[in-house]
Amino acid sequence: MAKSAILKSSLAKKYWMALTGLFLCLFLAGHLAGNLQLIFSDALHFNQYALFMTSNPAVKLLSYLTYISILFHAVDGFLLTYQNVKARPIGYAKNNPSANSSFSSRNMAVLGSIILIFIVVHMMNFWAKMHFDEKFPLQKTTIEAQKGMKQDFYLTTDGGYIPVADPSYTIKNKTEFFDTAANVKVKEGYKDLHKITVEFFRDAKYGLLFTMLYVLSMIVLAFHLLHGFSSAFQSLGATNPKYTPAIKWFGKGFAIIVPILFAIIPIYIHFVK
Repeated sequence: MAKSAILKSSLAKKYWMALTGLFLCLFLAGHLAGNLQLIFSDALHFNQYALFMTSNPAVKLLSYLTYISILFHAVDGFLLTYQNVKARPIGYAKNNPSANSSFSSRNMAVLGSIILIFIVVHMMNFWAKMHFDEKFPLQKTTIEAQKGMKQDFYLTTDGGYIPVADPSYTIKNKTEFFDTAANVKVKEGYKDLHKITVEFFRDAKYGLLFTMLYVLSMIVLAFHLLHGFSSAFQSLGATNPKYTPAIKWFGKGFAIIVPILFAIIPIYIHFVK
């Protein structure tokens, strides 16, 4: 009876691991589409995307679901690894493990742990700063107000401009412009996530190191996805001689292309932008 309960528990964990993993693959695809604007678009469009991702109610709900999925996926992975180790307390001989399993499948726990560390550090450097840093910069632009004279303006979400040095406006709640005299909100600005991201990877002292660590993390992600994508369908029982080969090929393509495109972004910012 106890053995049956453990088996069911293990299967349940594998189902949840597969479901959260596939959901996170969807998140990766969407996140990549937004981040590619750092290469193919300008600062305003990227900051508009960032504002949409942090203010739209439906997107915010999906974001919370993503955070929960990441935690659940990580905890579930650790529990499954622990169960597998506990089920085999005495080591056994491995004459040629690479002949029976791939590098990715044998090291999923290690790969997943590295990715989890990357996610935490990544969120601390960008997500946390954008949400909680009271000094997070607003997007500015320089316009030639008069012949030979340039002036800095804040860009506002209604397509307008507010002079940076204009005392008639006061910034409150990080992005809101208030009429100083009437103390009434009149406009809202964009958090300049584009500037923060570019400065992070182009930092004179650590920019190259940050870029290299990001690329290495994407290599780890690629190995994790190489096994995880196809094994998720297998765990859910979605195997069919007709469709399984296509799923495996799609999984391999996803595991290679998505991390490569993510890695290109900091490389482009550091060396080209």
